Amino acid sequence: MQASRARLFKEYKEVQREKAIDSDIQLVCDDSNIFKWTALIKGPSETPFEGGVFQLAFSVPEQYPLQPPQVRFLTKIFHPNVHFKTGEICLDILKNAWSPAWTLQSVCRAIIALMAHPEADSPLNCDSGNLLRSGDLRGYQSMARMYTRLAAMPKKG
Repeated sequence: MQASRARLFKEYKEVQREKAIDSDIQLVCDDSNIFKWTALIKGPSETPFEGGVFQLAFSVPEQYPLQPPQVRFLTKIFHPNVHFKTGEICLDILKNAWSPAWTLQSVCRAIIALMAHPEADSPLNCDSGNLLRSGDLRGYQSMARMYTRLAAMPKKG
């Protein structure tokens, strides 16, 4: 547990240093628990998520970095690799392809990349995956854009 705390403190300092450099990711540690983090990530440009800001919840195990963090979307998102109700994310690096070389920041970058390049063959959201697999890109993009507007964009007025 001591090693994971030390690693998380190191990442915390790194996040503080990179705040100005990486404006697409805002990673924040819970004030009272170093094992709980939240992130705000910007939807990648030229995707239906562009203009949206999505909140992620990180639950870091005591065995970190030997085990991956649990990460889920708190913001509703229409994406084949994200469970619509729970926000669970299907991403290999959060499961069997995890390496201690990954950081919380690099996990955020991988999630942004997944947003831009969905994997329709391993869907957690079957409706979204089926639209992509059947070639209905317009249907997928309009649903994803609608949910981005509803859940991830600031309300006007």
